[in-house]
Amino acid sequence: MKAYVFPGQGSQFTGMGKELYAQSAIAKRYMDLANEILGFSLTQVMFEGSDDELKQTKITQPAIFLHSVALAKSLGDNFAPEMVAGHSLGEFSALVANNTILFEDAIRLVYARAMAMQKACEANPSTMAAVLNLADDVIERICSETPGIVVAANYNCPGQLVISGENEAIDKACEALLAAGAKRALKLPVGGAFHSPLMEPARIELEEAIHATTFNEPSCPIYQNVTAAAVSNPEEIKKNLIAQLTAPVKWTQTMNAMLTDGCSEVVEVGPGKVLQGLFKKVKADLALSSATFEV
Repeated sequence: MKAYVFPGQGSQFTGMGKELYAQSAIAKRYMDLANEILGFSLTQVMFEGSDDELKQTKITQPAIFLHSVALAKSLGDNFAPEMVAGHSLGEFSALVANNTILFEDAIRLVYARAMAMQKACEANPSTMAAVLNLADDVIERICSETPGIVVAANYNCPGQLVISGENEAIDKACEALLAAGAKRALKLPVGGAFHSPLMEPARIELEEAIHATTFNEPSCPIYQNVTAAAVSNPEEIKKNLIAQLTAPVKWTQTMNAMLTDGCSEVVEVGPGKVLQGLFKKVKADLALSSATFEV
């Protein structure tokens, strides 16, 4: 079975989508529509913006979503996913790809999510850190023993887990994790503590927007971050999408579930190759590729 997967925040780069816009009439149509809906030229920032501009949550999230979906829509008749998944923000791209949400509704949701998260970040100075080569249960234990708010946020692949929380709590946890044998415990250049209790104000804001959006029966199952299991029920998809803001991204578990359910090929749709690298850590001989558009 062929799976299509969609990246999240961190995959952005200056010039993303520029070639796609120039060469694919379908992609251009979606990108122009996004600019119109948002009321500013997102594509201008994608094509020409600085790293600092692209790193702003309110830009990064809609930019990666737009690049991923415009690319998916440009794949023509070759695009027939049997299963989809997206890492964090990428879940929204996946839900457009399997026809659960209309593009127009999804770009509004993604922008609302980004703005709500940016607001939550500014209200609570916080951050995230990548922890390498330490067992998940050891990391979870150390987080639970550390004063303040710090939690496991992204289970990316075996030996790579990202923690999220208050600045001081992250610093203390990183010290303890290194002492416990982690190869690295490195703070990430992000604006806040995503997938942690500190995102609760954003979750409340997004919940209202998601409940106001129509979710259709998907054309194939989505493996959601919160459950790491195949979901096809629109109401369940909504519930998981709301919970995702404060819950961990179970990507390691998602990859294993997709492989157990018969995934034999993975195509990454969007900027970068991060997700292919993570799948390779789980199954070295898996067929992996990046989506290429039709002119």
